[in-house]
Amino acid sequence: MKARHASAIASVVAWEALDSRGRPTVACRVQLGGGAVGRAIVPSGASTGAHEAVERRDGGERYDGWGVRSAISALTGELGPAVAGLDATDRALVDARLEEVDGTPDLARTGANAVLAVSLASGLAGAQALGRPLWHVLAAAEPGGAATGRTLLPMPMANIFSGGAHAAGAVDIQDVLAVPVGAESFAHALEIVARVRAATAAVLQRRGLSPALVADEGGLSAPMSDNEAAVGVVCEGIEAAGLRSGVDAAVAVDLAASQFGTAEGRYHLRCEDRELDRADWLARLAGWCERYPIVSLEDVLHEDDWSGWAEAVKVLPDHCQLLGDDLFATHVERVREGIDRRSANAVLVKPNQAGTLTRAEHVVREAQRAGLGTVVSARSGDTEDTWLADLAVGWRAGQIKVGSTMRSERTAKWNRLLELEHDLGRKAALAGPEVFGRSTSVSEVRT
Repeated sequence: MKARHASAIASVVAWEALDSRGRPTVACRVQLGGGAVGRAIVPSGASTGAHEAVERRDGGERYDGWGVRSAISALTGELGPAVAGLDATDRALVDARLEEVDGTPDLARTGANAVLAVSLASGLAGAQALGRPLWHVLAAAEPGGAATGRTLLPMPMANIFSGGAHAAGAVDIQDVLAVPVGAESFAHALEIVARVRAATAAVLQRRGLSPALVADEGGLSAPMSDNEAAVGVVCEGIEAAGLRSGVDAAVAVDLAASQFGTAEGRYHLRCEDRELDRADWLARLAGWCERYPIVSLEDVLHEDDWSGWAEAVKVLPDHCQLLGDDLFATHVERVREGIDRRSANAVLVKPNQAGTLTRAEHVVREAQRAGLGTVVSARSGDTEDTWLADLAVGWRAGQIKVGSTMRSERTAKWNRLLELEHDLGRKAALAGPEVFGRSTSVSEVRT
C-alpha cells in the first residue's frame, strides 16, 4: 500500500506557456504522493490534418484567438480531479480515465492539448517514481522487456530546407530533410546533417539568396523556381559538404500534399502556377526518386485519397519509404485501414495527433506488428521538452524527425539523444538504412 500511495497522483496544476512560434500552449505539472514530479508542455502543429485529435483554443482577440485558458480550465476543473489518486505508473489506467472524462473520440470537449498535457506529465512523474528514465520504462513495457538486444537509437531526419506551411509557401512542398544513412553513431549522424545544413546555406548565399530566413522548424528557406529546385539545392549542399550523396547522406521529402491537393487527385502547385492530376504528380515524384538520393517521401497524396495511396505504392520505386502523416494522423483505426489497403509502409507518430501517450503507443505497436516503419515526430510549434527523444528510444521507433540542427526546441531533443548515447555506450546502436523498409541498399539510389 505504501508503494502504491507513493506513486498516486496527488496534485495536477496547469498554466499557459508559449511554444516555439510564440503561440500559447498548455503546460502541466503532476506531483505524486511520494514527491515525484512530472512536467510537460505540449506542442502544436501548423499543417494539421483533418483527422487529428482536436486542440481547444479560446478564440477572440487575445493572441489572435490562439489562447488556451479554456483548455487549462478544463484540465484543472475536470481532468486533474478525475485522475487524482490514480497510480501514475499505470499509464493505460490514467489515459483511459482522461478519455472517459472527455467523452469524445477526438478529445475536442476538454481539448486534446489539455488531455495530452496530463497524460505526458503523469507518465513522466510515474517514471520518476520508479527511479528510471521514461525511455527505459517504455522499453520495459515492450514484449520481451528492456533487456532484449541493444537499445536502438533512431535514425534522424534533419530539416534543411522548408516551404509550405512552415515557411510562408516559399515552395509548395513542406520540407526537404537530410538523412545521415552512412553514420556510425548518433553523434556522427548529427555531425553529418549539421554539415549539410551549413553547406546548403552557403549554396543559397552563392546564388544570391539570403540564408538568414529560418522556417518554423529551423530549416532554411528562400524562393525557388519550382518545387524540384528545393530538393536539388539540398542535394547540392550534401556534395558541397564533401559527403557522398546517397552513401553518407540521403534525402527525405515531406510533401504535405493535403495542403495543396484534393481527395479527388488534383494538385495545385502555386509556386509553379500549374495543376497536375494524380498520375502526373506521382510520375513527377518518381522522376525525383530517379534523379536524387531520396529514401523517404511523406504525405505524397491527399490524406483522404486512399485509392491513390495504394497506386503510389505501385508507382514509386522500392528504395523509397512511403510515410503517412496526415494519412494516418496517429490514429490506430486509420493505421489498420492503411495496412488493409496496403497504402504506405511507414507511419509518422505525433503524440498530440493522438491525444494521449497510450493512444500513440498503440499506433506504434500496430504499425510494428504489421512490419511498417515508425517515425516519431515533433511539431512546428514545439517546446524545449525532451520527452519525444525518450519515446523514440523506448518504442524502438527507428526514425525521428524533430526539425533542423538549430533552434533550442529542436536541439533539446538532439541533445537528449546524444546524452543517451553517451550514457549507454556500447549498449546502444544507431538504426541503419534498413529502417526505410522497401530496400536496404541506399547506395544504389541514383544521384
